[in-house]
Amino acid sequence: MNRRTLCRSIVAALFSLPAPAFAVSTQATLFKKPICKCCDEYVSYLREYGFEVQVKITNELAEISRKAGVPEKLEGCHTMFVDGYVVEGLVPVRVIRRLLSERPAIAGITLPGLPAGSPEMPGEKKGPFTIYAVTRDGAPPSTYAVE
Repeated sequence: MNRRTLCRSIVAALFSLPAPAFAVSTQATLFKKPICKCCDEYVSYLREYGFEVQVKITNELAEISRKAGVPEKLEGCHTMFVDGYVVEGLVPVRVIRRLLSERPAIAGITLPGLPAGSPEMPGEKKGPFTIYAVTRDGAPPSTYAVE
């Protein structure tokens, strides 16, 4: 077992995530810019937890996010669609699974920017992340989760 796999296993145990071998498969399509390396790492992270991710390279990411209902100030580095929801940015698997199990009447969720310490981002996490709910009707976003 390499160091990275060991670290992820420890984090998964600490946050009560199922081990990757036992994860339920979920299909997703992730749109990203051609040069974004953190998105490639994030895709690997998702796949380790059972997501079947199809990656599509685009230079129209802002347009895709806008059409999905994500306000410009809440955009992340990529836009993913999973089971009818938009997931913008480096949202932790646990929050995505919560979204998919609760099935709220929203367009999706977003963790804006590239916060240090988020999944596959280097650096130390500096306080909790606020993940926002994006509405279908254009209403202002609200807090969906604080991690």
